[in-house]
Amino acid sequence: MKKILQFLFEHKTLGREQAKEILTNISKGMYSEHEVTAFITVFLMRSITIQELQGFRDALLELCVKVDLNGHKTIDIVGTGGDGKNTFNISTLSCFIVAGAGYKVAKHGNYGASTISGASNVMEQLGYKFKSDNVQLVKEIEEANICFLHAPTFHPALKTVGPIRKNLGLRTFFNMLGPIVNPATPTHQLVGVYNLEMARIYNYLLQQAGKSFTIIHGLDGYDEISLTNDTKVISNKGEFIMTPIQLGKRQVEAKDIYGGNTVEESAKLFSTIIKGDGTWAQNAVVLANAAMALFCTGEFSTYDDAYHAAVESLDSGKAYQSLQKLIAIQ
Repeated sequence: MKKILQFLFEHKTLGREQAKEILTNISKGMYSEHEVTAFITVFLMRSITIQELQGFRDALLELCVKVDLNGHKTIDIVGTGGDGKNTFNISTLSCFIVAGAGYKVAKHGNYGASTISGASNVMEQLGYKFKSDNVQLVKEIEEANICFLHAPTFHPALKTVGPIRKNLGLRTFFNMLGPIVNPATPTHQLVGVYNLEMARIYNYLLQQAGKSFTIIHGLDGYDEISLTNDTKVISNKGEFIMTPIQLGKRQVEAKDIYGGNTVEESAKLFSTIIKGDGTWAQNAVVLANAAMALFCTGEFSTYDDAYHAAVESLDSGKAYQSLQKLIAIQ
């Protein structure tokens, strides 16, 4: 690792195969915690290259526990995290609204590293038991329209670096990897990114993968549709800017979508919103993200049609029923 670090400290970048080998070795515990921390820190001081990100992704996908969902078409809704905004669990809530609308969701999530409560924190708090058994995951997707894939359960490397990421408490390149290493390889993806540079990188990677995708970036720095400002939307069909009025029928303030100070608070907020008892601002933001995901499936001719389907899922209680069914499957 010393040679690798010296190489990187000289402002050089890794090739795809080099990056793959290093992350493979990290997952095998071949480097000390201090060496791994130093390695991660390099990418906090400069932008990651596409080749480096591809190499890291190759390693994680090669090492991961594979998931076969019996040919079901699925979508994942995930943000990179690391935007420093501490919003409530918007992406995860959106997943249940999409599931309640009748579409299959393979949600890839993790504990929060640079935020108080990640998807895995809130799911665990709500009583969900992490699992990797393929039969159980298929049962989840068929009965609840959603399965949850706790990243460290499927990715040995993420388990290894988890404590380091938590101690750093900063956005790292592992945030960037999360959305592109879903072991269920969903057919559709809605990805939220915290800056336009990451949007460019994901656009390149997802175009290569040949899947239907939509990338969203809140122009005031959110990795999701926040309705606090305009949103940049990038998909297979092109790029455009959408306003809060277009996306959620209204604009909200940052304080309206704050996620609380503890995991317990986040889970309580999650339960309130999924039951349909959220504030108009909370509901609007979740519905906008769910609508964009539904629109990404290609099953709706307009975004407004997708939005109405999201509203029906939440208002009818189907989104909440999906959560209840998922947690009941043990």
